[in-house]
Amino acid sequence: MSLLFLAGLIGCSPVRQVPVAEGWANNSVNVAVFRKNSLVSHGDTQFVAYYDPEGFLTLGKRHLKARTWTLQRTRYRGKVTDAHNVISLMIDGAGRVHVAWDHHGNPLRYARGIAPGSLELGEREAMIGTNEGNVTYPEFFRMPDGNLLFMYRDGTSGNGNLVMNRYEVTSGQWARLHANLIDGEGERNAYWQACVDPRGVIHLSWVWRETWDVSTNHDLCYARSRDGGMTWENSRGESFSLPIRAATAEYAYHIPQNSELINQTSMCADARGIPYIATYWRDEQARVPQYRVVWLDDGTWRMNDLGFRTRPFSLKGGGTKRLPVSRPQIVAGKSLWLVFRDEERGERVAVARCDDLRENRWRVEDLTLFPVGSWEPTYDTELWREKGGLHLFVQRVEQVDGEGRTDGPPQMIYIVETKYPRR
Repeated sequence: MSLLFLAGLIGCSPVRQVPVAEGWANNSVNVAVFRKNSLVSHGDTQFVAYYDPEGFLTLGKRHLKARTWTLQRTRYRGKVTDAHNVISLMIDGAGRVHVAWDHHGNPLRYARGIAPGSLELGEREAMIGTNEGNVTYPEFFRMPDGNLLFMYRDGTSGNGNLVMNRYEVTSGQWARLHANLIDGEGERNAYWQACVDPRGVIHLSWVWRETWDVSTNHDLCYARSRDGGMTWENSRGESFSLPIRAATAEYAYHIPQNSELINQTSMCADARGIPYIATYWRDEQARVPQYRVVWLDDGTWRMNDLGFRTRPFSLKGGGTKRLPVSRPQIVAGKSLWLVFRDEERGERVAVARCDDLRENRWRVEDLTLFPVGSWEPTYDTELWREKGGLHLFVQRVEQVDGEGRTDGPPQMIYIVETKYPRR
């Protein structure tokens, strides 16, 4: 059964659904929110990455206006039974594919295309050769100059550090920027989200976690870099002494443990460089976790409670959780858009829009008529930044709590296309 999409919603252009192929769907490994990226454009060509029904890393490309894809199953497979083992995809400024896959405390698995535009990957290779034996949450980011950043956790849940590498297109080489940008000091680790704004400023936010148990997530911190990741400062422009630790971090918002605070959500920055962080948690006296936006307003951190959810749930334990809501994805343009999935709305892809955060009035609409199970949103970050198109990677999947899996058939992957005004 195909997904059905609404058109002409909340001021956007009509929504188009473009099928890709069937993929593995017995857990959420293809659709975790921390995939950077599932989908990425370079010029007029869009690339996609996913695990096929047999667990092979598969790449595809198309012209942005086309409905058909050129697909290539690579020689590489992932342990798809672990939903942490996502594929992260990026295209550098020369048009070459870079892919990292299959990480949950594993040695680095990284390869790049044999030539610009090629879907054929070369041999698996190291980047630096050190601090690459215990990799989790790999993420690529493209800088305005076409060079890349690569971030990952070195260590374990509750005891890990943030590593950052930089790739130079001209030399084709990786260099280590930081072996330990955010230091858990052996007592905790940072679960981060990051973005690069149109001016090339890197924005980074994170929650701390004290143990393997997700209920020990707490607080929301922030840092930024104006020089490609070399040096870091707080929102007031004051330099950090690196690595950043719990005692020296800037706290954008204080949130206690046992607040149903989720980790690894999303953030964005608008054309002015103002950062917005999307997440959810529950107030101490409340029963229902709510989506939130934490944002910087004339030098002051503010928090908006979207307030439209009505059903409580508890966030405890380890492994990938089966939750009634997705982690949110956020993009900023003329309005602020929060993309999510919630059982309250029939597990459909939904968008909440706010035209003025100071008024905090949100309009919520569904983008699909069909449920997407345990799906979480990812989108083509480069297309949004360069052309204003919002293309979502959508697949119906089911996640069993605590790293379980279902035994269902493969499901079709779609690209859901629309366009929101950025200014």
